[in-house]
Amino acid sequence: MSTENRVKIESLDQEGRGIARSEGKVIFIEGALTGELVSYSSYRKKPSFELAQVTQIHNSSAMRVKPKCAHFGVCGGCSMQHLDARAQVAVKQRILEDSLWHIGKVRAETILRPIYGQAWGYRERARLSVRHVIKKGKTLVGFHEKRSSFVADMQHCEILVPKIAALIPQLSELVHGLSIRDRVPQIEVAVGEHVDVLVLRVMDAPSVEDEAALRAFADLHGIQFWLQTKGYDTIAPFHPMEAPPLSYSLPEFGITMPFAPSEFTQVNSALNRVMISRAMRLLDPQPGERIADLFCGLGNFTLPIARSGAQVLGIEGSETLVARARHNADLNGLAGNAKFAAMNLFAMTEAGFDGLGEFDKLLIDPPRDGALELVRSIVVGKGERAPQRIVYVSCNPATLARDAAELIQRGYVLKSAGVMNMFPHTSHVESIALFVKESE
Repeated sequence: MSTENRVKIESLDQEGRGIARSEGKVIFIEGALTGELVSYSSYRKKPSFELAQVTQIHNSSAMRVKPKCAHFGVCGGCSMQHLDARAQVAVKQRILEDSLWHIGKVRAETILRPIYGQAWGYRERARLSVRHVIKKGKTLVGFHEKRSSFVADMQHCEILVPKIAALIPQLSELVHGLSIRDRVPQIEVAVGEHVDVLVLRVMDAPSVEDEAALRAFADLHGIQFWLQTKGYDTIAPFHPMEAPPLSYSLPEFGITMPFAPSEFTQVNSALNRVMISRAMRLLDPQPGERIADLFCGLGNFTLPIARSGAQVLGIEGSETLVARARHNADLNGLAGNAKFAAMNLFAMTEAGFDGLGEFDKLLIDPPRDGALELVRSIVVGKGERAPQRIVYVSCNPATLARDAAELIQRGYVLKSAGVMNMFPHTSHVESIALFVKESE
């Protein structure tokens, strides 16, 4: 049974929850902001901490705003809509700096100005859950409810691109009318510059009537349906077959990047362009240099580096993404400067890295787990052969901080770091850091 208490919020944690202390415990309170006096109700209690939900705000923060989304507080997709958008970025900057210091024991010489983008309607990639609910007499399409496996009953989403957000009620009606409505667990969204793709996960084959309904929906709303029967390798276009391929562009570098719905791309293409521009300025690739792009994906950074005239080797663990990256290099006339290889970078050793040859600079863009084994393999015993400049793009401040400590031990200086608000209104922290060899 929950109990109510009153506390003052000291700060926010990495999930956007208010942090307070009471009777020797740390209380993490959803919906509370720094400086506020709140009452809360605990839903999980441990000896040293509690997880709670705010029940009453006795004095509001000046940074508190009215959430734009009608589903805020129920849907688990966003956790920070009640905080002013600029203040969200300041919180993320503090999280980055605190992580670097408390985990890595390092501070950046320069804090880069945060990169902002549009606050709403930015999300071009998403996975919508689908569930037929007999008691409601409808099929729900949306994100999971907060702390629940239930699907939120949504009519709209403020962070999805507007066209897709507006389709949520229609998608609910469409799936509800299918004979296989109990066998469609999710819809993957992939928005490109010339086509919007919805991938239906179908655990049973749609009937002839189902197929007709899907075709009519796609034609009416100007989207393309793909179907996924099992794993990602079964994803295939359904209707219309003559639609243009998914792609995004990088106009600053004269690059077009086709991709498949199952291949990783950033959810926010506008901010991705700004991120690449900053990364290129920090990396400063020059003609004739040899550069490695590690965790290169489909070539998001590799091809802009190659456009500078540098020779770049992109390395990625997925053979499928490597094949896509090679295709994109060919398409953009950059195959002469951009080469690719498939390799498990999480199992990298110093000997393995040494076998790749010398690099002047590195760009590292790992997943949330970071790149610990990779950074440990880069420079020990290399002396002057060590890369002189490393740009590290991170989606997890904790693993960036851990890896930064390793690089500092190996003779690098953290010259600069800053956040990029790739995911407004969520607690996700994207950041970028520049490391320079001390001898430079």
